[in-house]
Amino acid sequence: MMKLIYSGTSPFVRKVSVLLLETGLDGRVERETVAITPMKPGDVVPAANPLGKVPCLITDDGTAIFDSRVITRYLDSLHEGAKLYPEGEALWPVLTLEAVADGMTEAAVLMIYERLLRTEAQKSPEWVEAQWLKISRALAHLEANVAMLEPMNMASIAVGAVLGYLDFRFDDRQWRKLAPKLAEWEAAFAKRPSMQATQPG
Repeated sequence: MMKLIYSGTSPFVRKVSVLLLETGLDGRVERETVAITPMKPGDVVPAANPLGKVPCLITDDGTAIFDSRVITRYLDSLHEGAKLYPEGEALWPVLTLEAVADGMTEAAVLMIYERLLRTEAQKSPEWVEAQWLKISRALAHLEANVAMLEPMNMASIAVGAVLGYLDFRFDDRQWRKLAPKLAEWEAAFAKRPSMQATQPG
């Protein structure tokens, strides 16, 4: 059986968890939860992923696969249903929007690290706002391309995960005011059983 090393609040992990539920692969993966920070990665994660990050998937033959985009591509190859990564020319827009969502996630996680892991003397409000500016630009890009999130594909899941993370960590930023069409899409997507079952908290 495969094993997923994960943290319950990671939006990168949520991408993988949603894919597992949507593809029917959830029963083929056992989970090992870890509590880590960049300064305290512990022993389990670095042993599987030298970068010390989650998620990390251990395959049936013991091979470690990371990061989340590699894991989701691998898992999407294992099931017989409709693929979340399309073939041919349709693949590139999906990969690009997934990269946008992952970049948003990286910026949001860096903002959380700044809030939780740095001392008051070390914190830089300007640096935090620079990260939010990336997210704001990405929201505008997604707003202009929201039609590409239907029918559901891997970009849809990545976008759904990062928007949920913004609600979880930065509800005061009110991202919906910046992207009303995206907010309408998210309201429907968030009702999927896979999204309901993987809410952070």
